[in-house]
Amino acid sequence: MSFFPPSTNAQYLGARSSVWFLGLSAILTLVPGLIHSFLPDGGAGVIGGLDMGDRRDMVIGLFRWEGATQLALGIGLLMVALRYQTLTALFLALVIVERGLMSLHGWVLSPPVSGHHPPAHYGSPAFAALALVFLILALRPRRS
Repeated sequence: MSFFPPSTNAQYLGARSSVWFLGLSAILTLVPGLIHSFLPDGGAGVIGGLDMGDRRDMVIGLFRWEGATQLALGIGLLMVALRYQTLTALFLALVIVERGLMSLHGWVLSPPVSGHHPPAHYGSPAFAALALVFLILALRPRRS
């Protein structure tokens, strides 16, 4: 018995570009996860432009928590792109849900009071749309 089940890559019939996009999604999830986990302020001040005031510890703690979830998701995305490509469509759907909710919250439901948007607010709507394109490609069989 091994930690990882056998690879399913040979059984994947969708577009190769979808797998590459999923790999890019993994990297673009892992990098912020590392930033939120290991920058002294979690990126809240230096990247997000937040005035943390007297709740600095709480804000940094929340950013570190977000970093931990991003690292876990990023590792999962990377494992699918590298070893379990038959799950590409499912994980692209998860990227769409994540980025779609980030966009909805960042621009509609709870936009920043200060008016300053962190980088993820700008990239998330476009990334969700791109993920939808690659999801469609992942679900269509490759041409021989």
